[in-house]
Amino acid sequence: MGRKLWLHQVFGAASLFALAAAGAAHGQAVVEEVVVTAQKRAENVQDVPIAISAFTENALQERAVGNVAQLSNLAPNVTLDGGTPFSGSPSVLSAYVRGIGSDDFAFNIDPGVGIYVDGVYLARTVGANQDLLDVERIEILKGPQGTLFGRNTIGGAISIVTREPGDTFKFKGDVTVGSFNLMQARGSADLPLAEGLSSSITFGIKSREGHVERIPFPDARARNTTSYTAFPSSDFNTASREGGENSWNLRGKLKWRGESTKVVLAADYTHEDGDGLANTLIGTTVTVPGNFAGTTNLPGTAFDPTGTTGFLFGGLYNFCIGATGAQIAARNAQALCGVRGTQYSPNLHVASLASVNVDADPNNDRLPYDSRFVSKDIDKSYATGNSFSNLVNWGTGLTVEHSLTDDVTLKSITAYRKLLWKSGTDADGSPLNIGQLSFDMKQWQFSQELQLLGSAFDKKLNYVLGAYYFKEKGSLHDYVTFDEGLLQVDGPNQLETKNYAAFGQIDWRPIDLIGVTIGGRYTKEKKLFEGGQQDLNGFNYKLFGCSDANGNITPNGLFPLAPVSCQTGLSYPDPSNPVRVYAPGVNEQTFSNFSPKVGVQLHPGDDLMAYVSWSKGYKTGGWTTRLTNPQLLAQPFGEETATTLEAGFKSKLLDRRLQLNGSVFQTQYDGIQLNFQQGTSPTIRNAGDAKIKGAEIEAVAVPMDGLTINASVGYLHARYTDVLAGVLAVSGPNPFQAGTFVGAPLPKTPKWKINVSPRYEFKLANGGSITAIGDWTYTSSIWNNAQRTYLLKRPAVQVVNASLAYADPGGAWTLAVGGTNLTDKRYLTTGNENIAAGAIFGTYSRPREAYVRLGVTF
Repeated sequence: MGRKLWLHQVFGAASLFALAAAGAAHGQAVVEEVVVTAQKRAENVQDVPIAISAFTENALQERAVGNVAQLSNLAPNVTLDGGTPFSGSPSVLSAYVRGIGSDDFAFNIDPGVGIYVDGVYLARTVGANQDLLDVERIEILKGPQGTLFGRNTIGGAISIVTREPGDTFKFKGDVTVGSFNLMQARGSADLPLAEGLSSSITFGIKSREGHVERIPFPDARARNTTSYTAFPSSDFNTASREGGENSWNLRGKLKWRGESTKVVLAADYTHEDGDGLANTLIGTTVTVPGNFAGTTNLPGTAFDPTGTTGFLFGGLYNFCIGATGAQIAARNAQALCGVRGTQYSPNLHVASLASVNVDADPNNDRLPYDSRFVSKDIDKSYATGNSFSNLVNWGTGLTVEHSLTDDVTLKSITAYRKLLWKSGTDADGSPLNIGQLSFDMKQWQFSQELQLLGSAFDKKLNYVLGAYYFKEKGSLHDYVTFDEGLLQVDGPNQLETKNYAAFGQIDWRPIDLIGVTIGGRYTKEKKLFEGGQQDLNGFNYKLFGCSDANGNITPNGLFPLAPVSCQTGLSYPDPSNPVRVYAPGVNEQTFSNFSPKVGVQLHPGDDLMAYVSWSKGYKTGGWTTRLTNPQLLAQPFGEETATTLEAGFKSKLLDRRLQLNGSVFQTQYDGIQLNFQQGTSPTIRNAGDAKIKGAEIEAVAVPMDGLTINASVGYLHARYTDVLAGVLAVSGPNPFQAGTFVGAPLPKTPKWKINVSPRYEFKLANGGSITAIGDWTYTSSIWNNAQRTYLLKRPAVQVVNASLAYADPGGAWTLAVGGTNLTDKRYLTTGNENIAAGAIFGTYSRPREAYVRLGVTF
């Protein structure tokens, strides 16, 4: 009954689209054709048996889409957010397609949706929220794309194609001003150099103030907080506003075309120096005087510092500052409340917290941490610590296409990229150091792809054969200070990956009615990892009586509960570094996979195609790195797999005035790499399986000359079918979480997404034109994290954007005015709950904004 109702809803919506368009279609205009390269060769999007949402350069410009994340409202069954939990950076992309993706930035976690720029894979989610500078088109391919796109495209692929240089001189640019002192200038020039040789140079500059204002907390005790610069960080840079941008971009291309060869040399450079992702404290998990353990005698086996039995670092902080010496001694907490740091962190020696609020000196009183810092205004924050995002991202690529015969082409794509990134965020929304997070990533990658593209039998058979090599190497250093330094995570990690693949696909149309697709990709991958995470405060030593109040730990002293050394008894793995919690040594994993694809197409007419396809996708595993308790062995996680069965159609109706495409699909999604909170640590494990079923419809109607209506509906039913018991234990009975269990929905996956985008252009008597554009998007509610934290849930929301543009008669200039989020709907795009640390925080969508843009062409 449920399946029949689901199909009835989907095809009912399709009928409404068709009827609405048919009732109005009486003009002579037709739907614009869009050429894509989803199958590595240029084809009309209507001839490709893949569900694709494609956007041209004009569509992106007119709808003020400036980065990848802003495409989210326009594509069904796609969720794209700029920023991931606690990354502190809008340049990090959280991408989900049909319920599959990744919401993290760590080096050990690969994306679930592959991002490609001119055929080059971007391995990191950091920097993947690309500024769409001089883009020719964007293709969002849905479902596993492992055969032709390869690495980590288990959910889908986003292919960004930038414009090649033209053969004549041309300049196109624009200047935009708007809300929050927005100032943006972009330009692109084609510069012919000689016969067959041309070049282009493109630039972009953007600055904008943040929308979250930092304000002083009205309590004199705020001045006694330890400075955030007292604790290790990737950098120290604060800001008066959060969410601001300051960036510039350059891209250059050189193209040479001979009789049978085309060579394109490209280079790009991005520099961002912004105020960091806007952050809002949503709730706290501690109250005064604070909950300190579930036991009255420390040390003791009943005490659990992971956060699963009620212990809160925020509660410990509140206890230390508010307890008398006798009360601290009764809990054996002198070392815990004492000096923060050890003899193994000589550059760190922060004064004791013990009894500062109950001693005889009122001048050293400190603020407790609790809900007093939750601002009534989501755009106001009491934070005082780090807020920055610095990114340098550059690369160069060489693409060579050589026609061996009229029907066979050899293509080579060679690319090198380098990424340098630092970010910092004050997650606790207060003048205290309850959650100070910063990161330092360095990465480089090299890739080489060879493709042999050809056709035979009068183009009835088309094929792609290829080989791929990829290598990346780099590091991510985590710096995290919890609860005034009671836990101080210093986490250097080194990673290296090598990937080899061979792939091929054949598309054969033996008769006009029937087409067949067969393809597959074999991948071999090797990963190396070394983690060096340590706790500079030696918390566990202090917890279990292996340290004095001055921070001096005795790793070779006897552990109180057993006749072994403290270091051995607490399972610290590195004798040469007693505060290191991650096992030393280089870890290795090897993965191999074959991802096949089989499809059949029916072509009953020139403007109608129906298809059925079966495909598999794959994403490699890695290691959990963010661990704060000692580990004798590194904790690996395995690969994810997805198997998708899809049926769809593509059509042009009513004399090509209506384009209607639709698909239904079902995916078995296994070994899901779930990111869930374990104490203070966001950890990764293969923690579940799921079944995903859904449908999507996209329509483009031209009912009359000048009017175009784009519309889409996406439906998803994505539910866990199996969940690892350990995750249930962590996410079980909890007043803050709905939990993760069999039958629960997947994160970042709305049930419904509906978009309607009308565009009307009418000519003026002077030869100029006015174009009016509107966008309305409805998205049903979303759980923003795997544990389904109540305070982080994104409600159902409707977003409206609009613009009005005038173009002069000669096309030399345009003037546009517009607004985004006109109804000022605010919702959380990302967030994190850290119950052990005491804070639940997140990032809200941007408020209503207006802009004016002047464009020129000559």
